[in-house]
Amino acid sequence: MSDESPLSRLDLNLVVALDALLTERNVTRAAERLYLSQPTLSGALARLRTHFDDPLLARRGNSYELTPLAARLAEHTTVALAAVQRVFESRVRWNAAESTREFTVYGSDYALAVIAPAMTRLAAEQAPGVRFRFTPTTTRTTDQVMARLASIDGLLLPHGIVSQRPSRELWRDDWVLLADEGTADPTMNDLARANWVFTYQSPMSFTPVGRQLEELGLKPQIRAVVESFALLPQFIAGTDRLALIQRRLVPLVAHAGVSVHELPFETTPVIEALWWHPTHDGDPEHEWLRDLFAQASSDLQ
Repeated sequence: MSDESPLSRLDLNLVVALDALLTERNVTRAAERLYLSQPTLSGALARLRTHFDDPLLARRGNSYELTPLAARLAEHTTVALAAVQRVFESRVRWNAAESTREFTVYGSDYALAVIAPAMTRLAAEQAPGVRFRFTPTTTRTTDQVMARLASIDGLLLPHGIVSQRPSRELWRDDWVLLADEGTADPTMNDLARANWVFTYQSPMSFTPVGRQLEELGLKPQIRAVVESFALLPQFIAGTDRLALIQRRLVPLVAHAGVSVHELPFETTPVIEALWWHPTHDGDPEHEWLRDLFAQASSDLQ
């Protein structure tokens, strides 16, 4: 019996082709993305179809759709490519001043607005060639957080959503209430009767203070769900709605026609943290990134 691994018989360049094909769902566009000729990529697709014993791309009218197997593969190819890239970018010694690496960090627009500008200013001083890709989270990316952590450099989320992953606490915050201008300071009865605008309302994506309202016996009448804290003031001005927003974000998203109020109960604090996959633990480049976030967060205090 041969001990040869199946990977030894597989051209790993096919993973790159597979990712492009599943992303673009079109051979011509995938070839353009990879700077390859269409016949070359068509050959790669034929090999992939043979390997998986599946067409992968099925024609529907004038376009292609992913087969059920291809849809499952699409969830893994990006993660696999990111892991391979990290393997070949690894160095025994890493000099931040000479690096041109790109770091990818996901987070809510609140977290990115609070920490990213200060962090990138520090990075420009220490590593002018390093780039950052900051991507706002959505309910879908937050719900898939465990898989997402394996393919990115970090995720900015408060404690209470992610667990069993390495993290570093960055800053603390609390909650205030947004209401239309001229609104009186609300009572608990006012909160119970109010119409609300919430953010990130799903089993894995939520605000702890929103859950706290429910634990206090209130059943918020949610009229809109917005996956952005920065947009909340625009949904409140000129309406009878209320919204919960982090105190640090208020001066960054000030909006005419909106008033800010203290809540009539003690809120669960926001403990914002940087989360990462354990595979990054010993990576000197990632250690630098974590230290950079820590420096920026100390400036916030």
